[in-house]
Amino acid sequence: MMSSLRCIAKHPTIALVDASTTLKDLKQIHTQLLTNGVLNDPHLSGNFVATIAVRNPNNLEYSNRVLDQCDNPTLFAFNSMIRAYSKSSAPTKSFHFYSRILHSRNNLLPDNYTFNFLVRTSAQLSSFETGPSVHGALVKHGFENDPHVQSALIFMYAELGCLEQCRRVFSGIAEPDLVCHTAIVSACAKCGDVDYARLLFDEMPERDPIAWNAMIAGYAQCGKSREALGLFHLMQMEGVRVNEVCMVSVLSACCHLGALDQGRWAHAYIERNKVRMTVTLGTALLDMYAKCGNMSKAMEVFWGMEEKNVYTWSVALGGLAMNGFGEKCLELFSVMEKEGVRPNEVTFVSVLRGCTVVGLVEEGRRHFDSMKEFYGIEPQLEHYGCIVDLYGRAGRLDEALNFINNMPMKPHAGAWGALLHASRMYRNMELGELASRKIVELEDRNHGAYVLLSNIYADSKLYDGVSNVRQNMKAKGVRKLPGCSVIEVDGEVHEFFAGDDKSHPRYNEIEMMLGEISRRLKLAGYVANTNPVLFDIEEEEKEDALFKHSEKFALAFGLISLREGVPIRIVKNLRVCWDCHDVTKMISKIFNREIIVRDRNRFHHFQNGECSCKGYW
Repeated sequence: MMSSLRCIAKHPTIALVDASTTLKDLKQIHTQLLTNGVLNDPHLSGNFVATIAVRNPNNLEYSNRVLDQCDNPTLFAFNSMIRAYSKSSAPTKSFHFYSRILHSRNNLLPDNYTFNFLVRTSAQLSSFETGPSVHGALVKHGFENDPHVQSALIFMYAELGCLEQCRRVFSGIAEPDLVCHTAIVSACAKCGDVDYARLLFDEMPERDPIAWNAMIAGYAQCGKSREALGLFHLMQMEGVRVNEVCMVSVLSACCHLGALDQGRWAHAYIERNKVRMTVTLGTALLDMYAKCGNMSKAMEVFWGMEEKNVYTWSVALGGLAMNGFGEKCLELFSVMEKEGVRPNEVTFVSVLRGCTVVGLVEEGRRHFDSMKEFYGIEPQLEHYGCIVDLYGRAGRLDEALNFINNMPMKPHAGAWGALLHASRMYRNMELGELASRKIVELEDRNHGAYVLLSNIYADSKLYDGVSNVRQNMKAKGVRKLPGCSVIEVDGEVHEFFAGDDKSHPRYNEIEMMLGEISRRLKLAGYVANTNPVLFDIEEEEKEDALFKHSEKFALAFGLISLREGVPIRIVKNLRVCWDCHDVTKMISKIFNREIIVRDRNRFHHFQNGECSCKGYW
């Protein structure tokens, strides 16, 4: 039937129906078929129903009316309707036609294609009740060993997040074919078990592009970006055809690592191999450049895109905000409104962040209020968190607290976290304690809340408070996430961890450069900000501890590896600390280098002793 669905219209008049056929044209074709008596043949009437349903889904209701006029509809017609509705905005209607099969006057019985389409309908519905019910029905009718149905079941259970059921279905297949192998690899990758997915992937006797795409996407989605890029390079070595779906995952991996060189290479690969530039791929490319800190190239991609949707605009706005270009973000939003593109919730997160990075409090409030008043969008927790951050950045801490207290829903950790950061910035210990307490009530293992409160006490030299916080962390088993910084050199990604990490092959050179940095900083008048460091060690040891932060290792490696004039780009998993921020500003001036650091919150563009964040992050 699969092949017959591709060539369903064998009658020349029925063959006139295609995706562009209007309802008026469809009625004329229908009239001609009735006049010529073509539809008296059940198979041809079924063909007509199927052709409308599959080739002209915009007029799905019309095919339904044609089906109602058939005296004895064929199974082929019913299956075509199930298939069409499974892909529509009303997939539950598929079950109406399944019911009609079971109660048909000519005693029809569902076949393997009926259940294949019903399983895929269940996957689209993501229903924990419907899926297992369909599974039970197909077993009852004896189709549990059909390869198409088996692969569809694996796909369905993956959509439901039921990995154990996926494995159970796969283990029951005596001789799994390529489709079933690909389905289980996709399922494991989608559900986050990428190690098992890779094991299955490596054992496949042959692999199709779908399996490669699924494995690369699985790595990218669970944060194993280096593995994603490594597999992509292996894919090319084996000569596998690459499509836009694969390139979206590759660009996502480049985003996560901040690997601009590999992102550029991916862009060149897309152009060289004429990979179709869909709006999704274009948006991913824009996002890659933005998250690698190259906004000029990101905007070049944006303006060069023939088609843009609301997500494209939102990514461009978010990139400008993240890179500190608040005014340009708001200018672009005005252009978006003038072009009649309706913003969504994601758009407003980007706009509010744009206001935050340049301290435009009143404009930020105006955009926040406009969400509901002009666009009918109910602000979500993230939008409220942005406004708290906006007030906090401007030093208006009382207004930030008042805003939190008047939220229409229970404030989340993000809102209290914004207040906690502002409390540290403006050394308001009372609010800092309140915010930290609220965060811990919501997320008792949130290491960031403990660390920030500890730093607030340390800044004020209240070491009893520091000691209490750290004892609480120990008692609750909360550990500070270790700092990790990533830098790309000549297309290769290098990772550095906080502490005395000697694993890098060029460690001795890095250590020598750190010594040179320390010497030149002291000559320039640098004094380490050692307050947040453990208070029960000597001052000299504190300075040494600060110099073992991961971004300083990465920065030293960048200085010895990248030629002069090439920007040093670093991605860090945590917010950059005060001392590292001050040191990086000084290094940018002393060594005359442009340094771009992406921390967990935003970009810092360091040049000539200044940072784009203006001292707030």
